[in-house]
Amino acid sequence: MIRADADEIYELHARLCKAIADPKRLLILNELREGPRAVGELAETLGLSQPNTSQHLAILRDRTILTTTRSGNTVYYELTSTKVIDAVDLLREFMAEYMTERGHAAAS
Repeated sequence: MIRADADEIYELHARLCKAIADPKRLLILNELREGPRAVGELAETLGLSQPNTSQHLAILRDRTILTTTRSGNTVYYELTSTKVIDAVDLLREFMAEYMTERGHAAAS
């Protein structure tokens, strides 16, 4: 039973990581850190087509990273939790440290 639970957690972890492993989806998540946004607004801000933005949003929603609310004909997307942003920020810090260390090693 414990092994099955661990396997499920690893599977969910992998699915989440795959969902955020796309630069455009990372840009979308970054925009959503400020609050809910409509598809058209995200597309315009990021310079993406609306269909492409919708595809990326659907993946993030499928992985339960995003949720939606409707106001009239407009669908707004928002983060289900800021923890995914915290995780992305932590990875970015790690990469910045790595690049800094690598830069010093190359300069030596």
